[in-house]
Amino acid sequence: MHPRWALRSTIHGLLMRVLFWGTPEFALPALRAVEGSGHEVAGVVTRPDRPRGRGRKPASSPVRRYAQSRGHHVLTPERPRDGAFVEVAREIAPDISAVVAYGHILSRELLDVPRLGSVNVHASLLPALRGAAPVNWAVVRGHAETGVTVMRMIEAMDAGPVLARSEIPIGENDTASLLSQRLAEMGAKLLAETLARLEAGPVEEEEQDHAAATYAPKVSRATARVDWSRDARTVACLIRGMDAVPGAWSVLKGQPVKLFAPEVVEGGGQGRDVKPGGIVRADPRGGLVVVVGGGAVRIGEVQPAGKRRMEAAAWIRGRGPRAGDRFE
Repeated sequence: MHPRWALRSTIHGLLMRVLFWGTPEFALPALRAVEGSGHEVAGVVTRPDRPRGRGRKPASSPVRRYAQSRGHHVLTPERPRDGAFVEVAREIAPDISAVVAYGHILSRELLDVPRLGSVNVHASLLPALRGAAPVNWAVVRGHAETGVTVMRMIEAMDAGPVLARSEIPIGENDTASLLSQRLAEMGAKLLAETLARLEAGPVEEEEQDHAAATYAPKVSRATARVDWSRDARTVACLIRGMDAVPGAWSVLKGQPVKLFAPEVVEGGGQGRDVKPGGIVRADPRGGLVVVVGGGAVRIGEVQPAGKRRMEAAAWIRGRGPRAGDRFE
C-alpha cells in the first residue's frame, strides 16, 4: 500500500484514490458517482482539446470541463502509452483506475499502475458488442435488450473478466441517444457498487465466452446512409440507431437530409409501383411516408442541409418534399 494512501485513509476516512479516465458526456455520471461515493479523485485523464464546429476552434471534452470546474487534477496526454505518462500515473499512486469511454486502449504498464488494477464501464452485455459504438449497434441490429458491464481491463479490447453487469430492455421507439443517457446513469451506479465491493475485498470475476463475442465498430457517415431497399424494420432501426450522431441520412434532389423519429407503416408500400426511397405521402397531417424494400416508413423529424432539426410536417409546409419525389 502506498504510504500516502495509508495516511489519508486513516486520518480522513477516504476509501480509495481513483484515477478516472473518460472523455464524452457518457462518462460524466460515472465521475459524479465516484465523487459521491466518498472516494478521492486522484486525477482525471481525458482526451486533449480538439478542433470542433465550423470555425474549427479547439474545444475541451465534457469531462475536462466538468473536472476543472470541480478542481480536479486534469491530465490530457496525446499519447498515454508513452513511458513518460506511465511515470506520471505512478506518481499519482492511485488505488484503482476507472475507465469510462476514454477513447484510447491502455498499455499493460498503465493498467497495472494501480494496486487494484483497472476497471472499465462498457455499454453492452459483454461479450456482445465489444468495440467503440455498442449503443448504436444494439439499436441498429434490433436487439431486445442491452445493458452495462463492469470488467477488469486487459490489453485485448473489451475482453477482460466481468465484475458486474446490469440489463435494460430496448423499446421500439428507443434511439441511441436516449438509450445512451439511461445506460450512462446505470453504468455510474454499477461502477460505484463495484468500487465498494473491491474496496471491501476480492471480487469474483467471470471470464467471458470469447467464442460468443460480437463487435460494434465505430459508426461513420457512410454507416449512417439509409439503404431504402431494406425492409421497414431494418430501416427504422438504422435511423433510431444513428440518432443523434452521426444522424441517418439520405439524398433528396441532390441535397443530403438527416432523418429521425421513424415509424414502421404496416402495409404502407403494398400495391404501389414505387421504387424504394420513393415518397408516397408528404402532407402535414399524414406526414412523410417513404417506400422501402418491404413496406414503408414514416419519418417524423428531419434536418435538411444547413438547417436545424425540425418536424417533418414543418419541412413539408415549407419547400420540402412532395409525393413522387425520391430519396436516393
